[in-house]
Amino acid sequence: MSFDSLNETFDVSSEIVSSEPIKPVHKEIESLKTDTRKDYEYTRGNLYSLIEKGQEAVNGVLELAQETEQARAYEVAGQLIKSVADATDKLLDLQKKLKDVEEDTKKSSPTNVTNALFVGSTADLAKLLKQNKEQDK
Repeated sequence: MSFDSLNETFDVSSEIVSSEPIKPVHKEIESLKTDTRKDYEYTRGNLYSLIEKGQEAVNGVLELAQETEQARAYEVAGQLIKSVADATDKLLDLQKKLKDVEEDTKKSSPTNVTNALFVGSTADLAKLLKQNKEQDK
């Protein structure tokens, strides 16, 4: 079958030109996994740093509050403690999110498919079912 007349009509060439190579899908998934892992490690490091600095700040403010015995110093200490606790919760949430992302990438491609498929007409299926029914008796 020749498409030369259609090529002339639409003023296109019959040559196939690809501007960019086709990328395998598994490489993109692997790069997504490494990017996710890098982001996780970076965020985890930042949260550890914030928690450590927050703990140092809490210790300093508590010392100041005990020395001055001012209500405002204790209020600030309480807010800092809450902030550090929130950062710790965010660290746990980050681990849960990473686990969810890793599970999603594992679920994205089925590894074992066990579907039975009958190919034939309905008459063939009826005969097959009738034979199985007679064999069971």
